[in-house]
Amino acid sequence: MTGTVTRFAPSPTGRLHLGHAYSALFAWRLAQAAGGRFLLRIEDIDLSRCRPEFEAGILEDLAWLGLSWEAPVWRQSDRMAIYDDALAALEIHDLLYPCFCTRKEIEREIANAGHAPHGPDGPVYPGTCRALDTAERETRIARGDPFALRLRMDVAMDATGPLTFTDRTAGEIAVDGAPFGDVVLARKDVPTSYHLSVVVDDAAQGVTLVSRGEDLLPATHVHRILQALLGLPEPDYAHHPLLTDDSGRRFAKRDRAETIQALREAGRTPEDVRALAGMPGLFV
Repeated sequence: MTGTVTRFAPSPTGRLHLGHAYSALFAWRLAQAAGGRFLLRIEDIDLSRCRPEFEAGILEDLAWLGLSWEAPVWRQSDRMAIYDDALAALEIHDLLYPCFCTRKEIEREIANAGHAPHGPDGPVYPGTCRALDTAERETRIARGDPFALRLRMDVAMDATGPLTFTDRTAGEIAVDGAPFGDVVLARKDVPTSYHLSVVVDDAAQGVTLVSRGEDLLPATHVHRILQALLGLPEPDYAHHPLLTDDSGRRFAKRDRAETIQALREAGRTPEDVRALAGMPGLFV
């Protein structure tokens, strides 16, 4: 356990709320209990939504809560060339294909079909562009049609063979990427994806224990497949329960959950906020 490395990896699309505080404190506590290391990574691949002021606010809030982390802080926006290399490695083995479908076109095709299997991310992509021949793909790319790169999930699972991952609560879990369908690994406007960048960066930073909310446990199936395809080490996982408000609703940016900044400005102390986040007495 002395080699344990954990991380907290927020996206700077808003200020941190209590759910973020819990997740950060949870990862920090795991590292401290093992005499290990705690890292901070800024996941800012979506340049249209991420803001420098939100990143500055994240650093301010975490330091105010009493956390410290190793320098330098990694930013995914600095690592796009690394993700390009990972995509190229997958393309060499014919594991990717360009998808020219818009969201509306996908929705229309699913509606016309009358039904669509649902996976952890919603309706599963029907695979429209898998059938395009090479000439049509090259013609559409050459004329500048926007496209996403999707993973051939069935081919990927055949290539890796049976896989498992271990979660500290759920135990050993057999991997099954089929419910996700052919997931997007890159887009024209965002030339990587959460699935790809998080796997590449966790390996590059030597993260040995990935801690995050239990809502992301299903995504670990995709991540384990990508790790195997790219020859990356397999970390352990600790998916924690989600923090909820008094009504039982999870804290979320989209619901304008009360921020750490607002609590601080209302006179709450760091210990108050750590207690509200379910981590009282953490530094006692």
